[in-house]
Amino acid sequence: MKIALIGYGKMGHMIEEIARSRGHEIVSIIDIGNQADFDSEAFASADVAIEFTNPTAAYSNYLRAFSKGVKVVSGSTGWLKDHADDVKHLCNEEGHTLFWASNFSVGVAIFSAVNRYLAQLMNGFPQYDVRMEETHHVHKLDHPSGTAITLASDIIHHLDRKDSWILGTLTQPDGKQIVEHVPAANEMAVDSIRKDEVPGIHSITYDSEADSITITHDAHSRRGFALGAVLAAEFTLNHTGLLTTEDLFKF
Repeated sequence: MKIALIGYGKMGHMIEEIARSRGHEIVSIIDIGNQADFDSEAFASADVAIEFTNPTAAYSNYLRAFSKGVKVVSGSTGWLKDHADDVKHLCNEEGHTLFWASNFSVGVAIFSAVNRYLAQLMNGFPQYDVRMEETHHVHKLDHPSGTAITLASDIIHHLDRKDSWILGTLTQPDGKQIVEHVPAANEMAVDSIRKDEVPGIHSITYDSEADSITITHDAHSRRGFALGAVLAAEFTLNHTGLLTTEDLFKF
């Protein structure tokens, strides 16, 4: 398979290594300094582009790839609020393909399935309140993480007593804590911590007077995310439309 890379930071380099090890060809690498390469024959020859950039660039990158007939796999977050409807129309009505996930880790896919099932169980036990904490490296600009938002949205969907999630407490790299919101009874708090070089930790806790239940996913490195992105690209090669990890992993 011919792969183009959009974004060539730590994730881009790791994706390149894994893709080559699985026998794929990297035909184009686009980063901040060579945006004109979107118009190159090399980029247009790609079967799939794997995009890991930032919330402000992602949507534009999708449009430029789609204009060349290139399918996209993306792990960029933050664009959904303003562009979700446009992307759905482009994929469902105009024939383009985007595989998007807030997290491509196989472990996170399994963790997400457990999270949904646990929320369904807990819907029948209102004595348990729920909260989430996510920890990431100091370079991560957004909070809460895209993965946390996806996990929280799944909980809200299955838990009748919660209508929405809110950002609770933000712990900055210097240890300073900022209380963004105090959750109401119908709100679920998501606390964010920015610390050292942590690849990503997500913990969900159901707490009652009698006991508490916590499930946690702790990433040891970014390698699991990179492998998942390549697996998604392999899946996307033969599929079309707006795709997610639920299409790839049938849990």
